[in-house]
Amino acid sequence: MKNKYSIFTLIKNSFSYHENWQKAWGNPKPKSYYDIVIVGGGGHGLATAYYLAKEHNLKNIAVVEKGWIGGGNTGRNTTIIRSNYLWDASAGLYDHALKIWENLSQELNFNVMFSQRGVMNLAHNQHDVRELKRRTHANRLNGIDCEWLNVDQVKEFCPIINCSPDIRYPVMGSTLQRRAGTARHDAVAWGYARSADSMGVDIIQNCEVKGIKRKGDSIEGLETTKGFIKTSKIGVAAAGHSSVIANMAGLKLPLESKPLQALVSEPIKPIIDTVVMSNAVHAYVSQSDKGELVIGAGTDSYVSYTQKGTHEIIEGTLKAVLELYPIFSRLRMLRQWGGIVDICPDASPIISKTSIKGLYFNCGWGTGGFKATPGSGHLFAYTIAKDEPHALNAPFNINRFVSGDLVDEHGAAAVAH
Repeated sequence: MKNKYSIFTLIKNSFSYHENWQKAWGNPKPKSYYDIVIVGGGGHGLATAYYLAKEHNLKNIAVVEKGWIGGGNTGRNTTIIRSNYLWDASAGLYDHALKIWENLSQELNFNVMFSQRGVMNLAHNQHDVRELKRRTHANRLNGIDCEWLNVDQVKEFCPIINCSPDIRYPVMGSTLQRRAGTARHDAVAWGYARSADSMGVDIIQNCEVKGIKRKGDSIEGLETTKGFIKTSKIGVAAAGHSSVIANMAGLKLPLESKPLQALVSEPIKPIIDTVVMSNAVHAYVSQSDKGELVIGAGTDSYVSYTQKGTHEIIEGTLKAVLELYPIFSRLRMLRQWGGIVDICPDASPIISKTSIKGLYFNCGWGTGGFKATPGSGHLFAYTIAKDEPHALNAPFNINRFVSGDLVDEHGAAAVAH
């Protein structure tokens, strides 16, 4: 189906996306039966539907979204993409995603604004130096690009960083992954939505799941605000609310949901052309194509489903940011938000079928969800279609919390959790 709107029209105002979607492609009523229903119309859910149709030639698929597509965590993140994770399982998963990112605009014929501007992870103490050098070597052993920069090289690559030895968090070096970078978050959702729609996937907005019907240990369908949908397979990719949906089926997930905070400044002329993450404090900075500084902060310590957070987290982050980048001191904050993230005990995701036949979950990404989007959707589609995991997501099965075979990526977010 030919797109009636240019990328510039569609991304002009992220809060009117649901209106543009309905104008361009409509908002179909759900049919009484689908072979597969994906719960969650964000990047992961839409990517899953796209790959189910494209890679596995499945046709009778629906994506149900309680709000509008891309209106959840897909539109509430700091857009960073990288694959420099420590453990083999994580490195394989995220580099699979990064390789798809590199050709995604061409594949979808939709500009997702992927920019390989590089991602730096700063070291501020001897522990950081040792840990980041260890990760550099682990990345290289896994065939992932990563290099160590000394202080002079850090200053050369990003001149605005304060490299004085007298500041609270002195810069002692940095890793650099040059293939890493950023993308336009909501454009990713729109690109997958348009391509999935063109292959016959029904994308149903304003359709909230209210219950899951089971017959013994098998799925029968979904109760939604638009009526009952019969299906034999449900794939859940609803960031921040996966445990709520799991409870509807009588399944308890090992997750905590917390607000992950971020903010942007007023727009300014280009000043930073890379992504810089600080390891000792949860503070990372990049600049969007609109000129805003995109600043990532930490998660609140309490469990919550509110898409906001405490100013204490923001205040601590800004103190660290202003020390590292004194040039930002007179900028004003434009807006602040909290994305709700599911966090597993081992800080690694779940991409797995469950003990209930026909029920699958993609959740628990913590701070890593956006960067994994295309790889996650590709592997989740494989798992749903084949009813078995792909080799790359097999380590992220839900049973690892019983067996103890965890993928412990605490700290591999390269910032303090």
